Amino acid sequence: MSAPVYIVVGAGHAAAAAVAAMRGAGFAGRIILIGDEPHVPYERPPLSKDVLLSPGTGPRPIYPADYYATHDIETRFGALVERIEPAARRLVLADGETLVYDKLLLATGARARRYPLLDALGEGVHVLRTLEDGQGLQKELLPGRHLLVVGGGIIGLEVAASAAKLGVAVTVLERAPRLMTRGVPLPLVNILRALHEQQGVSFELSVELTEATRGPNGQFHLRAADGRTFAGASILYGVGVEINDRLTREAGLALDNGVLVDELCRTSVPEIFAAGDIARQFQPFLGEAVRQETWANAVHQGTLAGRVMATGEGVAFEVPWYWTDQYGINFQVAGKYEADEWLARGDPASGKYMLFGLTGGRVTGAVTVNNGRDMKLAKLMIAAGASPDPALLCDTAHELRKLKLG
Repeated sequence: MSAPVYIVVGAGHAAAAAVAAMRGAGFAGRIILIGDEPHVPYERPPLSKDVLLSPGTGPRPIYPADYYATHDIETRFGALVERIEPAARRLVLADGETLVYDKLLLATGARARRYPLLDALGEGVHVLRTLEDGQGLQKELLPGRHLLVVGGGIIGLEVAASAAKLGVAVTVLERAPRLMTRGVPLPLVNILRALHEQQGVSFELSVELTEATRGPNGQFHLRAADGRTFAGASILYGVGVEINDRLTREAGLALDNGVLVDELCRTSVPEIFAAGDIARQFQPFLGEAVRQETWANAVHQGTLAGRVMATGEGVAFEVPWYWTDQYGINFQVAGKYEADEWLARGDPASGKYMLFGLTGGRVTGAVTVNNGRDMKLAKLMIAAGASPDPALLCDTAHELRKLKLG
């Protein structure tokens, strides 16, 4: 009897976590990892930081390049999957190769949502999703130049922070009336905006772009519906993503703002799993099905899917969280982003403190500022629905771990 074959399509964080989990759980069959980029799976968070700040920075592999061969994991990097044939449990690659699987994991991730008005300007307009994107943008971040960042989300602000550190003038243009409208607590929005403004970054909100041109000198000129105009030497835009769901749609998997998966990352088609940016899963701590575009979720779901495929056993759900590094300061966010009130633990002036979001007296969200070591405790409190005494919660003389969780 031939050994079972498990195939993973995608070569990002979820995929790397999945193949590692399979081998870690004792799966001895054949594993094939397929990715459309020519690189081994690499860390994405440095794209908006190290890659921009250090010319010539290459990919930071998630695992060493020899990891896959050492663990008997076959790789097809720089390969495209043309289609999935679920009835035959078969993949067809763009070069004509066919691969038969026993189980299949789709971790194809997402791509930058395109902005045709800006794309039409050609060279000098950037998105940031891949190593090549980062290296292309880095070449234009020269002191004294002006960068227009279109989109005031996490990626936009991380790029703005890196550019400002390089001596680049930065203007952030946001369509909404506030920054970071998706998944960021308002107190953190205010903290980040003040931090950026201290570094010389300027913000323009409620900007609806209607016109984009390039002048004779190569400068870009953008016009808003209300008549405001903006000029810059380069443009970086981040206006959301589109999931890479062509294969899943054509294979007939159930979709609704993502590939629908159950608590074990199983899709509507037997023997096909999904994880990472493309997967929409019920999140018990949020009380709804969500699709999360974070490093933490990709690693968690990838690990979950890999273990389930190998053993049939899942892993415990994790309170959703993410982080962002800006100007050398680490911010971590967990749980829900809306709360009845936000309480500070520690002195913000010290640069190391926490914010707790309370809803109905229970801890439902948390933010750490240069204090990531306490995030684990904060997530335990969120998971337990803790309702601590607010005075004790804010008192740094009282240890977090001694607060009542229930």
